[in-house]
Amino acid sequence: MSRPATHSSHWTTPAGLKYLGPHTDTTPLEVTVVLRRRAGAAPQPAGWPRAPRWKRGEFGQHCGAEPQDLERVREFARTHGLTEVQADAHRRVLRLSGAPQSLERAFAVRLGQYRFEDGRGPFVGCGNAPTLPPGVVAVLGLDRRPVAQPRSRRPLATPHVTYTPPQLGTLYEFPAGTDGSGQSVAIIELGGGFSSADLTQYFQGLGIKAPSVTAVSVSGGSNQPGGAADDEVMLDIEVVGALAPGAAIVVYFAPNTDQGFYEAISQAAHDATHKNAVMSISWGGPEDSWTGPSRDAMQTALEDAVALGVTVTAASGDSGSSDGESDGQPHADFPASSPYVLGCGGTKLMASGSTITSEVVWNETSAGEGATGGGVSTVFALPSWQESSGVPQAPGGSGGRGVPDVAGNADPLTGYQVFVDGSAQVIGGTSAVAPLWAALVARCNQKLGAPLGDPHAALYQIGTQAFRDITSGNNGAYQAGPGWDACTGLGSPRGETLLSALAALKP
Repeated sequence: MSRPATHSSHWTTPAGLKYLGPHTDTTPLEVTVVLRRRAGAAPQPAGWPRAPRWKRGEFGQHCGAEPQDLERVREFARTHGLTEVQADAHRRVLRLSGAPQSLERAFAVRLGQYRFEDGRGPFVGCGNAPTLPPGVVAVLGLDRRPVAQPRSRRPLATPHVTYTPPQLGTLYEFPAGTDGSGQSVAIIELGGGFSSADLTQYFQGLGIKAPSVTAVSVSGGSNQPGGAADDEVMLDIEVVGALAPGAAIVVYFAPNTDQGFYEAISQAAHDATHKNAVMSISWGGPEDSWTGPSRDAMQTALEDAVALGVTVTAASGDSGSSDGESDGQPHADFPASSPYVLGCGGTKLMASGSTITSEVVWNETSAGEGATGGGVSTVFALPSWQESSGVPQAPGGSGGRGVPDVAGNADPLTGYQVFVDGSAQVIGGTSAVAPLWAALVARCNQKLGAPLGDPHAALYQIGTQAFRDITSGNNGAYQAGPGWDACTGLGSPRGETLLSALAALKP
């Protein structure tokens, strides 16, 4: 006897979303069904110095989809006239295609056309939670609204000072004798693209050999330069490439939907060809802007990544403690708030030559130049490795995971010198800090001879001795101070000291 379908909960309709009418187009839509893990499966994060328990070829046998669940969903699809496009049991994914009307009947939703008040759209969406077959975590692709924003900012005023990524590598004491050789860094992009000619010109200008950059298309996404998101793409590639020029860079382009974001992370984590050791994410949105099912699915993909030894870095947001919300409450940004992600906050950095003279919390809100995100999760509980960090209570009085974990230069008025769409630009934002930390992790991996994986337990055990502890400034609701804080985490890196401390943890 088959079990009854379950109704997915925590369905969020974002503010400013306008319903335009029913979706009448009959063109087939493709959805991603994310299944639960095998019964009893409990993937363990591989955190330095503990190596991954299973390799990519073995992982699915232990933590992939339950074969019976996969067959039940296939039967469900046939019953409702849906076509199987692809099955990846090791990633717990079944991709289905069907007429919109068939998908509506199968998942008990009503599809509509929607537009945001700021003009984005129209796009397909649904105003209610889908009813899920047994064994299913989420069905992604029914709601195609944008779920994330890039966390990069161009300065509005003339910058105080600007830096090339190598200059920041020197200031942050990135380990000598390392360049990321032997490592592969995945970069997740939900729009935009890069030009090989631009990259060649940029790295020639720095006197650095251009790194290997490969574009991977995910769920219909592709490398499409020429739009506003190029700022994000080029910033990410150029920061990683300049600070870890020996690493291979693999850019996963996906649509800006919950389906695209999940698929990009999942495919980057499980990619047996490129074998990524680090993943950089510079896109995100407030925790409560996500539907529960899509956030749950993303969380399982991030859990896969760290279980496979992949370190995931993510920008913590550029709109201060509100994360861009207008309700007057603090909000943490997801996926940076996931306990499987190294959340990256922002500072304002001033230097003289190769010496840092001042580093404070990035907060230029009064000038319209943004501020670092950071706060306390209302979704994820306080992790054991953060219990002694003095994380304040989340809104509502509960104890939650504190964000960010680490920091780096992000103020657009002390921004990064990059090259975008044929011209030199200065860009800041916590978007720059995620690839900066990804490059540092790649260089540490090279020297340690093994992946850092989930770094949290090690970093919090080492503590602020391996960081520049940022004690001045605030991001709105939260104040910096000695030790961890909800503006800059443990602080900005002292690369050589951090590598030595990590090496000392190995038995």
